[in-house]
Amino acid sequence: MKIVNRDVPPRTAWALEQAGVHPLLARLYAARGVRAASELDDALALLLPPSTLKGAPEAARLLADAIARDERICIVADYDCDGATACAVALRGLRLLGARHVDYLVPNRVVDGYGLTAPIARRVAQQGAQVLVTVDNGIASVEGVREAKALGLAVLVTDHHLPGAELPTADAIVNPNQPGCGFESKALAGVGVMLYVLMALRGELRARGRWAGAEEPRLEPLLPLVALGTVADVVPLDANNRRLVAQGIKRVRAGQMPPGMAALITAAGRRADAVSTFDFGFALGPRINAAGRLADMTLGIECLATDDAGRAQTLAQQLDAINRERREIEGGMREQAMALIEPLCTDAEPPPALSVYDARFHEGVVGIVAARLKERLHRPTFVFARSGAPGHEHELKGSGRSIAGFHLRDALDLVAKRHPGVLLRFGGHAMAAGCTIAEADFERFGAALREVARERLDAATLTRRLETDGPLAPQYLRADLVDLLAREVWGQGFAPPTFSDRVRILSQRLVGEAKNHLQMKLHYLDQEVDAIWFSHTEPLPEQALLAFRLDVNRWRGEQRVQLLVEGAQT
Repeated sequence: MKIVNRDVPPRTAWALEQAGVHPLLARLYAARGVRAASELDDALALLLPPSTLKGAPEAARLLADAIARDERICIVADYDCDGATACAVALRGLRLLGARHVDYLVPNRVVDGYGLTAPIARRVAQQGAQVLVTVDNGIASVEGVREAKALGLAVLVTDHHLPGAELPTADAIVNPNQPGCGFESKALAGVGVMLYVLMALRGELRARGRWAGAEEPRLEPLLPLVALGTVADVVPLDANNRRLVAQGIKRVRAGQMPPGMAALITAAGRRADAVSTFDFGFALGPRINAAGRLADMTLGIECLATDDAGRAQTLAQQLDAINRERREIEGGMREQAMALIEPLCTDAEPPPALSVYDARFHEGVVGIVAARLKERLHRPTFVFARSGAPGHEHELKGSGRSIAGFHLRDALDLVAKRHPGVLLRFGGHAMAAGCTIAEADFERFGAALREVARERLDAATLTRRLETDGPLAPQYLRADLVDLLAREVWGQGFAPPTFSDRVRILSQRLVGEAKNHLQMKLHYLDQEVDAIWFSHTEPLPEQALLAFRLDVNRWRGEQRVQLLVEGAQT
């Protein structure tokens, strides 16, 4: 590992400070590309207008017509947190704007596969819907949309994933990444796209005189769900996404959120008045995702969509229990996967890309295990499990996670071109992708992926680089400053503050039930400071360069700053 410090443009940091930004925040924001204090303004009025999002006006007219005709609308959701929040936003938002018959259908990860398939389209038609709306999926559902249209359904695709060579023949497509879309924020999550569709719909209904001078419905109550889905989907937090997330978090801290979110925060042992993006990404998001991984995402959607506090509490407790089960399965799979990888490592170095499969692996957890292995070994990683879909028992479903500098979907595209037939299906982004292969082709796929990785990854890229904000000034090692940082919006593409400095290690020991966390006492900034390095068991020398985040340990009314170690360079 190589620990490097971010560049801080001194004039920009000074200008931000002069504009009233806290000196520490001014330095952190300048290092993350913020050039003026105006970029930190999270006012909703500064959101990009929906009129610039290709397809939004057409989508608004389609939905406004459906509402006028009192038609039945069915939302086809995805089974992750972005899909669940997008579905809940669609249900709540459409009802707010006057739709009386809105239902949803979420595919089962194992039985139905991903997205709007032809069988899913038939199920929607059988339920009596006239309008089908996809959320967080659909841009690759060429056959599913074709079937829906043949059945007489009007189809609106709302998605944010990268399109393939052929677009579906939907009545309207809203996706910032579709060809010809000039919308400046290509990083909108699926839930953000759905919010923009509702904004456009409200404008269309206003133009049609829907409220005739009366107060029109407000969409702001949907922002907590938008913030949760945006953070959980790990999309880059550009200025537009940061505004959406900041506005959502403000409302949660003020107690203005759906009952399901409040219940999930309680189940996770967090406080709503101090909730952070970290809580969204590592406490709430995983509990919702667990439903789609091991059970049925209907549980997650119902939790977010209900206005019954008692029902929300029951569903949140069920999601919490499923998440505990997911953690147990994940832990066992991770150990199995590491045992399979070990023989592949030469001179303790793993190959340039990893592909792992075991017949005992659970299909619903392959993505999160791939992420853990990627984090640990710093290699593009695919983890496969046997498909549980009827008629596809000899197929493997894989989920991959990548490292900076290796575009995973492009790599799969190259594998498909060089080895026709190996990939039955694939899709995704630069950092995360999925694919389906025949079980007999597992070794062939792994060799092909390693070949692409060898060509595209050099030694510098394969060396883990941990970017930090450098040393922390002594006056900032305070609990109130830690709280100040925690209340800001951090996430993908706008990394949370991580500092680095040389420290002297006074003592260290392994803690936790499995003795898998390294707890330390350090001499740092002329004081004794507690530190912990989760999921790390190797002892450190007496002195080391540590990269760390700041945390506050609250115990019996006392507050002490502690360091959460992210990496070490000795």
